[in-house]
Amino acid sequence: MHPFDILKHTPKTNCSKCGHPTCLAFAAAVAKTGEDARRCPFITLDGLQVAPPQAGTLEEIPRKQDLALIEHLKKKTAALDLHAIAAGLGATACGSEPGILHFKYLGRRVRFSKQEIRLDDEPLVDPRDQILLYNYVFSGGGRRPANDWIGMESLPNSISKIKTLTRYCEEKLAPCLAGLAPAALQDIAQRLEAVVEPDPSATLALTVPVLPMIPERIIFWDAEPEDGFPAKVKVLFDRHVLDFLDLESLVFTAERMAEYIIEISG
Repeated sequence: MHPFDILKHTPKTNCSKCGHPTCLAFAAAVAKTGEDARRCPFITLDGLQVAPPQAGTLEEIPRKQDLALIEHLKKKTAALDLHAIAAGLGATACGSEPGILHFKYLGRRVRFSKQEIRLDDEPLVDPRDQILLYNYVFSGGGRRPANDWIGMESLPNSISKIKTLTRYCEEKLAPCLAGLAPAALQDIAQRLEAVVEPDPSATLALTVPVLPMIPERIIFWDAEPEDGFPAKVKVLFDRHVLDFLDLESLVFTAERMAEYIIEISG
């Protein structure tokens, strides 16, 4: 069955309650991977003939692992005094909302409680973002950023992560930023709440507050075709970053930052 045949039976509101960002993405998952159509709480099954859900499909295994990890992290954070660790995370704890932290994630508002995470007042659906934010809060805070920038290669035990960072962040960002007008680059900086840093050796240097205590610096060199040099991006991290996140989560922050920049740059 074609995804559009399934899409007709969904509400087409992109509410994300099925775990997918859009109704079309959900319909494609049902059509192509055998995902259970009943994961959409609003779907109309009348006249819809889909294959019964397969137990343990390869596509479902990573998601099940992510959901199990989220439940594990929820239990670990349940014992935390969120009010006590708020300052160390660069978050605020409102007295009128006990047990709630407020902070920013790539310029968007996070409302973190031990029961759920909301992003810009909507439930946070993507399990990868949930895992990242639970890990960040569970760190309990650490040393404030020193603005002493280092590459991934300077962090301990990072050899296996360097290629991932290059492929899914730096190599995706470079062609996205290449040739953009200064006004467009400035717009990206404003939407990320980033600071444009002076760097005479580069086309652009941005310090992006991915999370309050996780600034990441993007160094961008535009292409120089006459000299045979393609556009290039290098992402740097604060020397104290491992106080807050493990390496895998850190690489994911850079991937997410790249995805968001590509999205807002059109």
